[in-house]
Amino acid sequence: MKAFRLDELEAERAANDGAYLQFLRERNMSVGLYALNAGEHDPQNPHNQDEVYFVVSGRASLTVGMETTQVARGSVVYVPAGVAHKFHHISEDLRVLVVFSPPEG
Repeated sequence: MKAFRLDELEAERAANDGAYLQFLRERNMSVGLYALNAGEHDPQNPHNQDEVYFVVSGRASLTVGMETTQVARGSVVYVPAGVAHKFHHISEDLRVLVVFSPPEG
């Protein structure tokens, strides 16, 4: 078993000065913590993997392809591989768990 605490993951991510911290990588998936602060720009490009976003905290809009939805704590969004997507209009610091399948990278 592998178990994680969000507060520890957030501290590790912040200490590494990065928006993304991959904390689990297995044969069929990887999981990370993605952080964007209020007003910040989301620089990501489409990925070669399917993704599931689980919003831990914050508020923003998320556009996937041609569709836009509002996300906040508790939101879960699936993003198919190769589809353009961005968080925007981030009104509260955003913390998102990201599951990639197959593993990213």
